[in-house]
Amino acid sequence: MAGVIARWVNLSLLVLYPVAWFAPLMRAGLLPLFGLSEISVMTGLQSLWQSDVFLALVVTVFALVAPYLKTIGLALVHFGLLGPRIKPALALLGKLAMADIFLIALYITLTKGIDVGRIEVAWGLYLFTFCILASLMISVLGQQSQVDRGISDQR
Repeated sequence: MAGVIARWVNLSLLVLYPVAWFAPLMRAGLLPLFGLSEISVMTGLQSLWQSDVFLALVVTVFALVAPYLKTIGLALVHFGLLGPRIKPALALLGKLAMADIFLIALYITLTKGIDVGRIEVAWGLYLFTFCILASLMISVLGQQSQVDRGISDQR
């Protein structure tokens, strides 16, 4: 049953990840009198591409591409379109994926705040958090099912 749920949650991540990347994560402004600018994963990456191309490339690959490729690969395995031999490559992609680290950095930024301004949480941060936690849950369930199969094989 958990495998079926994990399969469909993983499939939903193929839609939810891109929505979360473009959704407003937070609103930031310098002074309370001025309007707040919405910040998303994509607007943050756009700013990074303008200031530091190498770092932007690294963040793009590890925070967006690797988690998404892992999600696609898991979906293909879940629906029998790829064999279990791909799982080591997916495990490697999971280790390279920095989306969870990116999320922690966002929370630190929110907690620390800006010295001369304010930051408000937007709905996209909750969606992005859900996507990361769901992906981690799917990975844990997948590892647990492998352990369970290994134990039953030994009996």
